[in-house]
Amino acid sequence: MKLLSGMALLGLATVVASAQTPGIAETPYLGWTSFSQQTIDSSFLTQANISVQSDALLASGLQPHGFTYINIDSGWQGSFDANGRPIPSTTTFPDIAALVAHIHANGQKAGIYWIPGVEYPAVVANSPILGTPYHIQDILQVPYTAGNAFGAAGTSPYHYKIDFTKPGAQEYMNSVVNLFASWGFDAIKLDAVTPGSYSDDLSIDNRADVAAWASAIAQSGRPIWFTISWALDQDYLSTWQQYANARRIDGDIDCEGNCSTITDWAMASWRFYDLVGWQNAAGFTVGWNDLDSLEVMNSTTSGLSDVERQSITTLWAMANAPMYLGGDLTTLDAFGKQILSNDEVLAVNQSAHPAKQALGGNTPVWVSDLGDGSYYVAVFNLDALPARVAFPWSSLGFARAPRVRDLWNHIELGSYDRGFSTTILGHGVQLLKVEGNGSINPPESQSYEAETATLSGTAVVAACPACSGGEKVGGLALGANNTVTFNNVSVQRTGVYQMQIDSMTQGPRSLIYKVNGGPLITLNTGGGSFFLPSSTTVPVALHAGINSIQFGNPTSYPPDMDRIVISGDGSGAPRLPDATTYEAENATLAGTVTPPYCEYCSGAGEAGNIGGGAGNTVTFANVNVPTAGTYMMEVDYLTSGPRSFFMSVNGGANTELDLNGSSFSLPTSTVIPVNLQAGSNTIQFGNDTGYAPALDRIAIAPPLESAALSGAIVRKSGGAGLRVWTISLSNAGPGRAIRPKINTFSLTQTSGAGACHPKVIGALPLKSGDIAPGGHGDITVPIDFSRCSAAAKFNVGLVFSSNNGADIGNLVVSSQSR
Repeated sequence: MKLLSGMALLGLATVVASAQTPGIAETPYLGWTSFSQQTIDSSFLTQANISVQSDALLASGLQPHGFTYINIDSGWQGSFDANGRPIPSTTTFPDIAALVAHIHANGQKAGIYWIPGVEYPAVVANSPILGTPYHIQDILQVPYTAGNAFGAAGTSPYHYKIDFTKPGAQEYMNSVVNLFASWGFDAIKLDAVTPGSYSDDLSIDNRADVAAWASAIAQSGRPIWFTISWALDQDYLSTWQQYANARRIDGDIDCEGNCSTITDWAMASWRFYDLVGWQNAAGFTVGWNDLDSLEVMNSTTSGLSDVERQSITTLWAMANAPMYLGGDLTTLDAFGKQILSNDEVLAVNQSAHPAKQALGGNTPVWVSDLGDGSYYVAVFNLDALPARVAFPWSSLGFARAPRVRDLWNHIELGSYDRGFSTTILGHGVQLLKVEGNGSINPPESQSYEAETATLSGTAVVAACPACSGGEKVGGLALGANNTVTFNNVSVQRTGVYQMQIDSMTQGPRSLIYKVNGGPLITLNTGGGSFFLPSSTTVPVALHAGINSIQFGNPTSYPPDMDRIVISGDGSGAPRLPDATTYEAENATLAGTVTPPYCEYCSGAGEAGNIGGGAGNTVTFANVNVPTAGTYMMEVDYLTSGPRSFFMSVNGGANTELDLNGSSFSLPTSTVIPVNLQAGSNTIQFGNDTGYAPALDRIAIAPPLESAALSGAIVRKSGGAGLRVWTISLSNAGPGRAIRPKINTFSLTQTSGAGACHPKVIGALPLKSGDIAPGGHGDITVPIDFSRCSAAAKFNVGLVFSSNNGADIGNLVVSSQSR
């Protein structure tokens, strides 16, 4: 069993000082890093290119808003000097000191990268350590072992481990940092640090390295920001807090060849889950949580839509995470510049008040208490479907809000008495500054310990000193019978309550739970420790009397569980979500279909090997809706290249969904309209002749209406194959509808010969000019119907918005001819 974070570091040759250099890390830094562009251009890392990036940052207009760091990542080094210190490649970095001088002349700061240990060539050379009688081999651990997470145990690791109990070890580290300082560097990133970096091999254990680097920075006389990376183990948080200005809490955000862009929504959005476990650990005296590079440069190479770019910028801001951009700064587009120069949002990032998650699930709410009666509040939507979100202010700790301001749109929203409600685009966000006042009485609550619940299968009780009651339940291996069941959850009246779920994991995992034998509900989780619980609160519907809530995961590994806490009186709780999620891996799988593990999928699983023959299908047998009608369905799928589903609803004719993607391990989404009957429905996915994508999940939600905007199909023109539809958006609101757009547009065939999937030509969103009150704006949508029969009819579903997502609505129309 791992030792907890309170363990003292033993054997350090000197007492080391904190790396929290005054004036360096009171707030997180803003800037740029080379690594993201390196993942899509292997020849990018050169002195000339870094100089271009420095000039591009200067020209971008972002510097006056605080973006000043230019960080050089892995790959700059070419060899070692006579004292075993890394020096640049003479080919790619012929004069690194001149490069740093150029960066400084542009009013910026420069960062450099290295990893713990001593690399093999310097070990073989056994170079003398500067200013000492010792040599490199004198300071190595014997027998030789890996010096960091990039190595492997044995006698020839990539970097050899330093033994800091030996004389000369700290002096060697001092000499390396002094060399970096002599070149003028202002920041150091130390990578592949363990415990962490997906390795808990304590034969490596870089805690002493981190302390030695901090001591070396302190003695250098130069103020240097110090970041350690990556996916650090939270059990050793006291060390990371003492010696580093920031620590990476996740793996890389970059796809690194696993998708066609730098990142995508699946990679970026898991920060929402991992951050929960670290949310109480950040601040200017203990260091910042680093979420990796902020991939919002543009909507092409970054891999994120405009809406998604705004959302992750908000998360980084609320977390007070360092904001360092990835990609090529010369490709910064207008929207990227707009969101990165919003000083009201950047003030959130620089507030030195990291946010905490108040409400979880697929519409999480994060809150930063500024300590003066005001709060930053971010309301997110992690689904691709638009969502209504409503919650009482009491769930955030105060009673009323006399002033609410929208920070992205610079709009005063007025006062809200008891709570707040809004509609948010798929993968979108609303960021507020709230003046809150009024005290609240703590709600009645009851805690239920997991170790006293009913355990089945592999579930076992284990010691957990930091857990409530000093114990937890672990061993929840995949399998429908490996469960924790709270059979005695008692409430006085039927209603919606808040359920706090305390669990522990390292990296992505998912709890699947059901209430009173009802449908399965997914709670995706993340974190950095199996011994330090983190809390997520979700609304839960309970009936008066005794309730049963069961946790597990039929097809993947859930986190360990500490307890649940039920609070409230059945009224005034946050709104239950409109969307209902159904995990593909927990549906009925037939033929060749299998439920493999999927790290970044909802539920930590997927349904794969679909199609390629009749009977290889995924069937969702109990899709329940309250009334008959057309609903919006999100389909989360995985494919690299074009593949197709054929979808049947309640045994009806197949609808073809032609999909495309660039990854078999990172899900992406499409949203389509679907006709459902009241009560239970069956939706089946397959492909009798070709291979289908893998399927992560589906989510069903009713259409949403906007009080201001409405849409209608007013005209259809063009030839038989390529048609142009005109959608008219009307504004019934009192103010101008600014930058209205169609965010999603899809058609599914409902009748007629054959099966086809019409495609919108061009990239979404589709935009029109501003619409005055009482006016309307037309948006033309070219659609390829070339594979469709003349008699085919279609369900049409689209999401439209204006005012940067402040007004959102759906247009859903049945049985449309082309």
